[in-house]
Amino acid sequence: MQELATDAVWRTRLEQIDSEVEDILLPEAVDKVDQDEEWCEVIANGRTRRIRFHDYADVFRIPGLYEELFYERLECRSPSYISYLLDSVIREYGESLDELRVLDVGAGNGMMGDELQDLGVQSIVGIDIIPAAKDAADRDRPEVYDDYHVTDLTDLPENEEQRLRRTHANCLTTVAALGFGDIPPLAFAKALDLISTPGWLAFNLKESFLREQDSSGFSRLIRRLNRDGYLQTLCYRRYQHRISIAGEPLYYVAVIARKLRDLDDDLLESLETD
Repeated sequence: MQELATDAVWRTRLEQIDSEVEDILLPEAVDKVDQDEEWCEVIANGRTRRIRFHDYADVFRIPGLYEELFYERLECRSPSYISYLLDSVIREYGESLDELRVLDVGAGNGMMGDELQDLGVQSIVGIDIIPAAKDAADRDRPEVYDDYHVTDLTDLPENEEQRLRRTHANCLTTVAALGFGDIPPLAFAKALDLISTPGWLAFNLKESFLREQDSSGFSRLIRRLNRDGYLQTLCYRRYQHRISIAGEPLYYVAVIARKLRDLDDDLLESLETD
């Protein structure tokens, strides 16, 4: 699909997972279903269940479902694509992935962490707000993360913030997690605040969230971070994230950037009141 994306890592991992999925039934009659309302029926352990895609806890609780639904059926390649894009940009700057200490935010069941580890990243810490995400990562990818925090970045306890800062992370990744209310702009900014300066940043967003008329707040935040010198965007590439349940392409934008200066309190406080 994408010249930088491969399916090698997730397919190898899926072979190691004791998948409980017997079949996935996508709806036949689909008329303009919004991406955050997509659903399917899953047959697992002899039981049929209807699951909304964005009810991630339900998806993660069934071993193999995330991979078979989003990657096998809907052809998602974002973790692979963005990992290779990050690698190529970092190499242009004379650095390498094995120098990175990554905070993987919205880590889910570890798809992005798996790709990064395969490319040589030695230190990865996961963060997600959903306990079932950590459970799935521990179950399916127990060797990927050095640590995994279940926490709300918009209301981060001080002791947990100090633990995260002690990782001395110098790279933030967040893939297929921004927008749709999953990770709001404040949580994204707080995650960016947790990594060192200078640092690396790799993320993706549905292309509509970066348009000026976007109501999620991400377009405004990304423009402000670049305009005020917090970030320098080095790569901005539109690509096909996956297909919809109707078989239509869903386009996202991949961004690789450098964090140039620390976020100040005024910026973070302004996001708290938005």
